[in-house]
Amino acid sequence: MQTRVAYGIQAVRKALARGLVERLYVVDGLGAKRLGRLAGDIERSSAPVVVAAPQELQRLTGTDKHQGVAALVRGASTLSEREAIELVSRVATPLVLALDSIQDPRNFGSLLRTADAAGVDLVVAGRSRNVGITPAVSKVASGAAEVQPFAEVGNLARFLVSLTELGVQVIGTEEAAPRSLFELELCGPVALVFGAEGQGMRRLTRERCDALVRLPMNGVVESLNVAVAAGICLYECLRQRSRLAPPGALR
Repeated sequence: MQTRVAYGIQAVRKALARGLVERLYVVDGLGAKRLGRLAGDIERSSAPVVVAAPQELQRLTGTDKHQGVAALVRGASTLSEREAIELVSRVATPLVLALDSIQDPRNFGSLLRTADAAGVDLVVAGRSRNVGITPAVSKVASGAAEVQPFAEVGNLARFLVSLTELGVQVIGTEEAAPRSLFELELCGPVALVFGAEGQGMRRLTRERCDALVRLPMNGVVESLNVAVAAGICLYECLRQRSRLAPPGALR
């Protein structure tokens, strides 16, 4: 298990509730309102509490937007390519989120949060072209960074080929794609691929996709934020799968 720094009231509360905090840092003089939001979670946790100066929290988190609280959080280790393939192979109908060159920590944190909420089995990204799980990402993810299965691979295009060999349909998202997402059957094993805002997927990534789809855009805005677009696509998968699953079967 890896240890990461999480900060911000909501992210730390989620980590406390899940029993993932190894050490909690609270700024000296934290206001009664913020302390009150944490009190119950602290009482139920066995993690030691350290009262720290604001400068210490800024050094620990790398930002002054820590809201007066930070934690050393025990999270799941980042999976290797082999471990990721083994995980997918054990799932009857896997749902994978593949990210190509996402470098904005806020977007990446939102993507992890949405993936966790939608029951994604694996989030995968290229090792050299993705922001990775940083304290800023963890804050935005609000606890999802510590529990969502995540893999970093050396070659994302090659990994997509491995998914295809496992019977996973690889679907890339692109503004100029000829088909709408809502035209596809998404009830089987699926990997949804998203590229960086502005640049989209790289050529090799695009070429490894079995299909390219777009989201219909009926207004003056040409595209959606990548985290918003991913949320729409993932929940369309859940909507379609819910028609076939017995009540309570979907996470």
